Amino acid sequence: MRQPLHPHQKEELADLAVTAMHERGLAPTFSREALAQLTDMDEASHEDNTSVADLTGLLWCSIDNDDSRDLDQLSVSQVLPDGAVRILVAIADVDTLVTKDSPIDHHAQINTTSVYTSARIFPMLPEKLSTDLTSLNPGVARLALVTDMVFAPDGTLLRSHIQRARVHNKAQLAYDAVSAWLTGDGPLPEAADRVPGMDAQLRTQDSVAQQLRARRHEQGALEFQTFQPKAVFDGDQVVDIVQQPQNRAHQIIEEFMVATNGVAARFLAGKRRASLRRVVRSPERWARIMQVAAEHGVALPTEPDSAALEQFLATERRCDPLRFPDLSLTIVKLMGRGEYVVETPGGAKLGHFGLAVRDYAHSTAPNRRYPDLITSRLLKAALADAKTPYSPTELTFLANHCTQQEDAANKVERQMRKSEAAMLLEARVGEHFDGIVTGQAKGNTWVRIFAPPAEGRLLPHGTVEVGDKVRVKLLSTHVERGYIDFEQM
Repeated sequence: MRQPLHPHQKEELADLAVTAMHERGLAPTFSREALAQLTDMDEASHEDNTSVADLTGLLWCSIDNDDSRDLDQLSVSQVLPDGAVRILVAIADVDTLVTKDSPIDHHAQINTTSVYTSARIFPMLPEKLSTDLTSLNPGVARLALVTDMVFAPDGTLLRSHIQRARVHNKAQLAYDAVSAWLTGDGPLPEAADRVPGMDAQLRTQDSVAQQLRARRHEQGALEFQTFQPKAVFDGDQVVDIVQQPQNRAHQIIEEFMVATNGVAARFLAGKRRASLRRVVRSPERWARIMQVAAEHGVALPTEPDSAALEQFLATERRCDPLRFPDLSLTIVKLMGRGEYVVETPGGAKLGHFGLAVRDYAHSTAPNRRYPDLITSRLLKAALADAKTPYSPTELTFLANHCTQQEDAANKVERQMRKSEAAMLLEARVGEHFDGIVTGQAKGNTWVRIFAPPAEGRLLPHGTVEVGDKVRVKLLSTHVERGYIDFEQM
């Protein structure tokens, strides 16, 4: 195995990430004004008035990534005498400390999202806030916006309301451990085991989430399995790249967040107020999606039909799981990106094609996403019957800006994943790998190798088609540019 003369280090990846942030119009550091504002913040907000309910006694828990410290949401369940289930979702009330037009708010408005790379995270809010004072951490009371929903046994939403409340996280849990326990592949996580009744809580939440999931898929929600590699470090060296699969615990949070975002959107509409919506429009490139399906022997309707598309995807996932991530990526690209739009009272309802829902307002991650912080402010104003904090012109500008900046952040993250893969493979030039052809465009052919999961360019050699399995030799890498070149054996 050839060793590079000067192995790249994690610090170099962090520097590359900073450069990528600048190139995409994002701010990698906080302004002096924002840091000055931060020095005056020493404690979380402790607002006490009759409009803030005390829900600290409920068995709230958080479920997030193993290394997550910016906790945006908690959940709790209650089985009712008639068989219905009450689900409450608490979302951090970030606005209590990050007020509109303050220096910290201005920084958040520039980036509009936290940017996650393996070597360095660029949080939307200073960590003193996002991982402490505005995070729903265990062992402390925090202010939150709580969405209270009651579901029938078949997953139908019977009633809902939103209120401000104080909450208390009783158990900070991680996706993988909770999922392993739910599927019988691991013990109840220690943090849950210490709280009497938390095991029943998790079982109930899982049951409701699976019912909601089944109901959405019946209505045409699309399920993708995209390629999401993550670099693993040993000290300063990249030693592996692993996939981040969805699991049973992810599905709990996903379903509760979709439901919560729907309630938020309908609440603002019911109050005759404008809202910021997240939409994926009906695919403009449906004809090409039809062609892709036809290549797999499936005839889709001539008009966009999410239920038919979901049935096609579900079948392909069962029949050809190896190629499904690449099919998913193709369909995602053809559907087009999500975007933020303003919905006004009486205006047209666009809906979210991929989620099979009409009403969807990003509201569940205000520590990490600016649109969610905007929605939090809109909700609080509506609850108080106060004047809306944003004019229609402001909301329209912010909708377009958030769409652009989120796209920029995604490009930074993708660029860094390529550099991470190049760093891992730079010492393995000349080695052979098994892979699959994933794409062909502008005279280039792309291949994804299986171990480690990484994608690169396949230099011309013979005739290959997308989906073909190939044996390749690694020719070269370029960490700074994120280039990886293979040739077919």
